[in-house]
Amino acid sequence: MPSDFDNDDPVSPITARGRDWPCLRQFCVFMENRVGKLHSLLKQIEHHDLRILALSVVDTVDFAVARIMVDETDRAREIFELSGLNFIENDILGVQLPDDDKPFVSIFLALVAAEINISYTYPLLFRRGGKGAIAVYVDDVDQAGSILKDQGHRLLAEKDLLSDDEYF
Repeated sequence: MPSDFDNDDPVSPITARGRDWPCLRQFCVFMENRVGKLHSLLKQIEHHDLRILALSVVDTVDFAVARIMVDETDRAREIFELSGLNFIENDILGVQLPDDDKPFVSIFLALVAAEINISYTYPLLFRRGGKGAIAVYVDDVDQAGSILKDQGHRLLAEKDLLSDDEYF
């Protein structure tokens, strides 16, 4: 009996980036915790006309990790690779803050109720219709995104980051 793999038809892999899903790319750049290292990194990004949309730095005595989101991820990846920087990429949720007295409670309650662990969060330099947004890193991006959408929250996709209110 022939299997599905016996024919020579090309197979297109289905990857996370290939889907049109509401998710953002975050770069985690590893560097020595020395004077001027962060400045050099940010200068290089802005020199190439990339807009920094989020920045969070975690440091220790010896090293630091800069979590960065930019408006053009493919260009940023190329710049980081050509510069020989040590970095990884991962998916992160961008959630627009709802019109609510307690917008963070509204977002996090939905995730906690589903027993989804929130590893970290930080603000995005993004505004649309006067509403801000946050980045949320969770263990299961697909499940968390589905839950947030079911609860009526607006998730951001990379294309959303290309245009926002002219506040920044």
